[in-house]
Amino acid sequence: MSGRRLISSGFAMEDAVGYSRAVVDGDWVHVSGTTGFDYRTGAISADVREQAAQALDNIEAALTEAGAGLADVVRVRYLLPDRDDFEPCWPVLRQRFGDIRPAASMLVCGLADDRMLIEIEVTAHRT
Repeated sequence: MSGRRLISSGFAMEDAVGYSRAVVDGDWVHVSGTTGFDYRTGAISADVREQAAQALDNIEAALTEAGAGLADVVRVRYLLPDRDDFEPCWPVLRQRFGDIRPAASMLVCGLADDRMLIEIEVTAHRT
């Protein structure tokens, strides 16, 4: 497969900042840092585990639109403002990536909105 295609979730931040939820470039899918906002309602949970699960749902939706899935993920980056919030997310992350086992990094950094407790970015290779 070749060509470049942009994927949007419809989340207002994408248009405001000028980025795509995902970019398909040939067989590669690059999914932007994705947080736990429910794009349909605009709501975000105060629980980091629920945010991680919602972020992964949002990522999975973008991958599906790109013709890929979580099984195609080769790289994942977890970004959290509080390192102590990472371990509580492990069961959620293991449930989705435990058999896939992509290369992964976790970074502690500030996020764009204080309600955001985790942001997840992935790269997938469509097979």
